[in-house]
Amino acid sequence: MESDDMQDFAAEARRFLDAHVAKAPDRTAVTWGEGDDSMAYFSSLPPDEEREFVQCAREWQRIRYENGFGWITGPEEYGGRGLTPVHDLLYDAVESEYDVADTGVLSVIGLGMIGPTILAHAQPHIKDRWLPAMYRGDAIACQLFSEPGAGSDLASVTTRAVREGDDWVLNGQKVWTSVAQHSQIGLALTRTNPDARKHRGITAFLVPMDAPGVEVRPLRQMTGGADFNEVFLTDVRVPDDHRLGEIDGGWAVALTTLMNERATVGSEGVGPVAAALSPDHLSALMRATWTWDDRALRARLAELLVDVLATEHLNARALRKLRAGVAPGPEMSVSKLMYGQNLTRAAHFVSDVLGPRIIADTGQWGTYAWTELLLATPALRILGGTEEIMKNILAERVLGLPKEPVTTAAKEVRP
Repeated sequence: MESDDMQDFAAEARRFLDAHVAKAPDRTAVTWGEGDDSMAYFSSLPPDEEREFVQCAREWQRIRYENGFGWITGPEEYGGRGLTPVHDLLYDAVESEYDVADTGVLSVIGLGMIGPTILAHAQPHIKDRWLPAMYRGDAIACQLFSEPGAGSDLASVTTRAVREGDDWVLNGQKVWTSVAQHSQIGLALTRTNPDARKHRGITAFLVPMDAPGVEVRPLRQMTGGADFNEVFLTDVRVPDDHRLGEIDGGWAVALTTLMNERATVGSEGVGPVAAALSPDHLSALMRATWTWDDRALRARLAELLVDVLATEHLNARALRKLRAGVAPGPEMSVSKLMYGQNLTRAAHFVSDVLGPRIIADTGQWGTYAWTELLLATPALRILGGTEEIMKNILAERVLGLPKEPVTTAAKEVRP
């Protein structure tokens, strides 16, 4: 049972939401042939519509912030409420009942990962400048981590930062950078000591995305959109006060970001793809395509829905721990792994239900629309930590299994 404090907070959240937005329709209830049948995981909006989408996200975040819901767990001096992660989760649950703008372009990376990193590692005047701006929706942040030769092996970054007086000069290339095209600031990992071991010679900087020498190039996805970008840094000058943490101590900064990343990936039932894991929607699809009598397909559907239910219970367990004041253990890593696998299995299941209709648009509602999710599934098994990386973490740190044999080459990879 929720405490009086939680009940009061939920009531406050409802009063705020009732005053600003309408209730949302049930996104999992299906009236076949009615409404939007989109199954896009990544955006594929035309540029004009995408700019409008981002502006709506900024405006709703500003309204949240001005009413005390923009940074529920944040320090009060930066406009936060100073409340607990449980309050944050409770607000999300309440807000999910309302028809609000999607703020993922701000929250998933900027507010969920980079904001906490700035809070933990930046100088006071940098916190004063960027944290209120980010949580008010004025500034969007991106993560300049991955490179063509440094993905899962993030410590192999080669982007160089060289000290010149009170500035650092950055040169290099980043890739798979989400929302870089909309961002005002980027958190970059750079190599500052090429003679040190990989993890020891890295320094983190906040890079203004409008600085001379920063070039953002979109990467077109096979879904049709361009959510990701390449970012080229050519003689980009960054003041030393934009450094996060110590010189050559950037790996600790990266770990702060990555730990927050785990908490942002793994919540199912959000956005258009909520129907991908909805029993009502999937069974309605089978009936509409005359495949409901296929016992093999029904058995696969049952297996998928059992795993979805198990993942929901795992998330509920993590929430109960938070409410009890206990940090979740491996639940979030397992949840992240299952989230990608469940959506992938759902997309592959639907492709078998639809047959050729998933690659040829017949105009039938709720069929060809699944193509976008199917094409997005390879990314779901990579973003936020590849399946292989997540399984290694769980095997070694949770199950206590022996670590993989360390070869001579791999010794240079480990911290």
